[in-house]
Order: sequence, then structure tokens, then C-alpha cells
Amino acid sequence: MHSDASTTVSGPAAVVAAAVLWGTAGTAGTLALSGAADPVALAAARLVIGGAVLAAAAGPAAWRLLSGGRGRVLPLTAAALAVAAYQLCYFAAVGRTGVAVGTVVAIGSGPAFTGVLSWLHDGRRPGRRWTVATAAAVAGCAALVLGGQTVGVDPGGVLLALLGGLLYGFYSVTAARSITAGAASGAVMGVLFGGAAVVMLPVLLWSGTAWLGEPGGLLTAVYLGCATTALSYFLYGRGLRTTPVARASTLALAEPAVAALLGVAVLHERLTAVSWAGLALLGAGLLLVALPGPAGVPEAAPRTAQSSA
Repeated sequence: MHSDASTTVSGPAAVVAAAVLWGTAGTAGTLALSGAADPVALAAARLVIGGAVLAAAAGPAAWRLLSGGRGRVLPLTAAALAVAAYQLCYFAAVGRTGVAVGTVVAIGSGPAFTGVLSWLHDGRRPGRRWTVATAAAVAGCAALVLGGQTVGVDPGGVLLALLGGLLYGFYSVTAARSITAGAASGAVMGVLFGGAAVVMLPVLLWSGTAWLGEPGGLLTAVYLGCATTALSYFLYGRGLRTTPVARASTLALAEPAVAALLGVAVLHERLTAVSWAGLALLGAGLLLVALPGPAGVPEAAPRTAQSSA
């Protein structure tokens, strides 16, 4: 067990706190930018700033982590590329099949892919309660975002969104494996997102940075980078110390619920009856997976005798 494992914030609470911060991103961008920057530029700036903050906060610990040999460097490098590729897949997906469908497929498939990857790579077989709770939460997320509206579905866009969900599951499982193996969570997140920031910097420069010269644009980019990326993934990493990654990925579905409630309260958006029902179902799924007890945690079925601590 690494020395920074003790904390006054429980693992699930840290994951939910991260999801709450993620849920504020859309409202913050809408209020401050009002179309001054395109979504790709905003996402790239968010990742560049957040990754730089996480890497700086990790400091020498990140370099020590990378000096652990190819057994550590290769998976972490692949995960850093996955963090950047997720952003590109997501925006390519919503560009082809729309925001609603792209968001539901990308965010909703993430927990399923995470559970499967955790099972395949770590021998963690998802428990019955996790399976039921995740299915309810994903169904609620779909109803919340789609809201009973008739939407067009582009097969290529759906495949890109599914690829995004797979990439999310991959980098989450990779981070969790490093953390449970003894690496400091801050160092792991610093390596993943610092590497992703390097990849996304050319994307930011290509998409244009003039909007960062406006006070609203700069403040929004700083908030998105520092709060909804650096702080949120710092909390998510802490949560992964004691929370199985499959359970954490389901708890992270609190993000669309927070985004929807902020849209109603701050942006004066209206939810349909179907959306409210989806919000209630999503909340029930999150509550079920958050309950303590063996049934709420993916069952461990290690393939080797080695401890994961």
C-alpha cells in the first residue's frame, strides 16, 4: 500500500465529486463563450491546460513512474494517447450523428467497456448489483439526453462514439492498474494527461487560439482546464485507490445528471417528461452502485496469486 492511500474522502465520494465537476463543463462553456470558440478548440485547450497542471503537480513523481521500465512506460504511453484520441473520437462522432446520440453512446458505453476490460485484464468479474445498476444508469442516461425526441442515427458516428467509450475504458483501467499496483495516483494522472496535452497542443494551435485573447474565453479555458480536468482527474485518481474501476466508471455517470440539472437551473432549459424519468432512473442506478457491501463491488476473481494492492 502506498503512503498516500489514506484520505478523509472515500473513494466513491471522490469519483462522484469528479463527475460533478465534469458536469459543470457544458454550462461554463455556454455562459462564457457564446460561440466564440468551436468545440474542438475548447476541448483541446481544456486538455492542454489541465494536462499541464496535472503534470506540474506530479513533478518528479511522474518521472520516477516513467523510469519504471517498459512494463510501465508502454501501457501509460498508450493510455495517454487514448486520452487524446477519446476527445477526437467524441467530437467526430457528434459531428456525424449529433450531440444527443454521440453523447449517449460515448458516455453510456464507457462503463460497459470498463467492466469488460477490467474482467479480461484483471480478472474482476462484474457483480450482479453492478450489472443491474449500470444497465439502469445507462438507460436513464439515454432517456435523459434523448428526451423522447426523434433523432437520426449515423452508423459511422455511432461506431466512433463506441470507439470513444472503449478508449475511455482503456485509459481508466490502465490508470487503475497502475494505482492499485502502488503508483501514486497524482503521478499516474500527471503522466496520462501530461502526455495527452502534448498530443493535443498541435490540435489547439491548428484550430485557432484567438478566442483565448478574450477575457471570457481565457477564464473559461482556465476553469475547464484547472477545475473540470486537473482537479476532477486528481479526485478521480484518488477514488481509484479504493474503488474498483468498473464501479467508478458507473458512478461517473453522475456527469450528465449534473449537466442536465445545471441546464435547467442556470440556462433555463426545459426537460421533457421522458428526460425527468431518465434522470430518476439514472439516480437510482447511481445510488444502487454506490451502496456499500460486497454486492455493489465487482467481484474479484484474480487469475494469479499476486495481490492488487
